[in-house]
Amino acid sequence: MSTLEIRGLHVSVETEAGPKEILRGVDLTVRSGQTHAIMGPNGSGKSTLAYSLAGHPKYTVTSGEVLLDGEDVLAMTVDERARAGLFLAMQYPVEVPGVSVSNFLRTAKTAVDGGAPKLRTWVKDVKEAMDKLAIADDFAERDLNTGFSGGEKKRHEILQLELLNPKFAVLDETDSGLDIDALRVVSDGVNRFSASGDKGVLLITHYTRILRYIKPDFVHVFVAGRVAEEGGPELAEKLEEKGYVDYVGTPA
Repeated sequence: MSTLEIRGLHVSVETEAGPKEILRGVDLTVRSGQTHAIMGPNGSGKSTLAYSLAGHPKYTVTSGEVLLDGEDVLAMTVDERARAGLFLAMQYPVEVPGVSVSNFLRTAKTAVDGGAPKLRTWVKDVKEAMDKLAIADDFAERDLNTGFSGGEKKRHEILQLELLNPKFAVLDETDSGLDIDALRVVSDGVNRFSASGDKGVLLITHYTRILRYIKPDFVHVFVAGRVAEEGGPELAEKLEEKGYVDYVGTPA
């Protein structure tokens, strides 16, 4: 069993006017077998948390710590974080012309595991994972994210999740741009990942619709770079009914 601990995390970004603090003391603990949903209005710092955990150079951690099984995540390089068991599904995956999906996946698996997977087993694993996500066979030979629809990009992120098998998945707005059928397929993939009971999920979303398919154990409301309220699934139901008006006031 593993634990991801975020303690007193403060993060800033550079702007024309100088450093701007986005996260203002985030405390959050995710354990194996748990699904945590982070919800909040635009600009509340949800995606900043995701990218900071992954080590994006745009974000500067000014104080606080992140520990994975007691190890200092912030002292790790981006690839070391991935090998330690952290996975980020990005809201806007990058297009990489000239690199096929199949080559990317095998290279990523090799980097995370420290050795190339056996080809015969790997091809079988990829095919099975693609079938579960209703991904066509020719998808593997397309250029990475190039010309992909929103649904294809999200399915590919979950394909990576299933094949790389990290300890913790940070999913940044995985429901963004999905129609109802794609939402179900993607949600099923996340549920398969977490079903083993030894994985943790940090699910970042604006809306409650994905929580109809992925049931969170804990819900955290982000406002102005902090966790404003925490609770169980009932908190998501409250947000569905009332929105964020209790936290940010009535829109003008």
